[in-house]
Amino acid sequence: MSHDVRRPIEGAARLELVDGVALLHPEDAVFEAMLSGFAKQQRGGRRLDAKTVRGRDGQLRRFALFAGEYPWNWTAAHMDEWMVSLISEKGLAHSTLRGYQLTVRLFCDFLISPAYEWAAECEKRFGTHPVQICHEWNTVQHLTDYEGRGERRPFTREELQKFFDYCDDRIDVTARSRRKGALAAYRDATLFKVLYGWGLRRTEGCRLDLADFHRNAAAPELGRYGILQVRWGKATKGSPPRRRNVASVMPWAVEAVEDYVVNIRPRFGVPEHPALWLTERQGRLQPREVNDRFTAYRDAIGLPPELTPHSLRHSHVTHQIEDGVDPKFVQDQVGHRYASTTAIYTAVSGDFMNTMMRKALNHAFKRDADLGGTG
Repeated sequence: MSHDVRRPIEGAARLELVDGVALLHPEDAVFEAMLSGFAKQQRGGRRLDAKTVRGRDGQLRRFALFAGEYPWNWTAAHMDEWMVSLISEKGLAHSTLRGYQLTVRLFCDFLISPAYEWAAECEKRFGTHPVQICHEWNTVQHLTDYEGRGERRPFTREELQKFFDYCDDRIDVTARSRRKGALAAYRDATLFKVLYGWGLRRTEGCRLDLADFHRNAAAPELGRYGILQVRWGKATKGSPPRRRNVASVMPWAVEAVEDYVVNIRPRFGVPEHPALWLTERQGRLQPREVNDRFTAYRDAIGLPPELTPHSLRHSHVTHQIEDGVDPKFVQDQVGHRYASTTAIYTAVSGDFMNTMMRKALNHAFKRDADLGGTG
């Protein structure tokens, strides 16, 4: 009598993990085993040289660090965020991006292949499984419009006012038409103002929770919105996401977010959800959805294509410095580790934070009074 006993192939989960042995740190151990299996699959089945295999191992580790998740929790949104970061902040070449994407695509193919059994292993251990996260819309072909053009720039003040005016107009138009989407239009208009008002990255904004706003004793007039705790700042190598507290320095933006929290967010119907920005399906808003809405608005009013959601953050930095706010204060607000990332700064002492926050607030109140408010 014959038995169909299949021998696992090189790189399979059964060969990399000892069955029945409890792991002290199972997530880390499984991730390392996946990388080891992928290396063996490349060296054995694909005959790749050791330098290529080591390079891909490093790329996968960098992506995992950027995503802040293990491979069985990776999503296409993580890949989208990584690509935008590599283009906008590191300026990597087209060929380099293509190589990174190929690595992640091949690794995902390896993990989801039944022959290697990693999906079944993840289901057993973690209750979920890896998926393919590289698609047409978040790979080089989709992102070619970013390449070969100058550095992204901030909005001019006139462009920013035009953009915010259009955001507010869309709320009115959608509400009057009684079509679905008025809540989303209000949410997105407020989100864009928050990205600008607190100088946030898109992912930082999307991951905000209601509980991230706090009172600031130095600015009691702002109520519970005096300080914003950013919990998902961009990580450095080998570190978790960096947290920072951002002082609220634009009262009109505080008014916008307070109005949204009090009058609009409850209408999404999930008061128990922690997220600040909810979808009509009662989930957390994702970065790709922010991109889509921003692009639609930008194109509708004829603003140039080099303006992106990240330009709102650039604009916060630029406009604050133009208004005379100390560059070191701005640097700390937006979470830049090095002054050269923001601009060339003069040296200042370390005890100026409350003074500069107060100065920025006073300037903002005066500007709002002179102009009759913004946004």
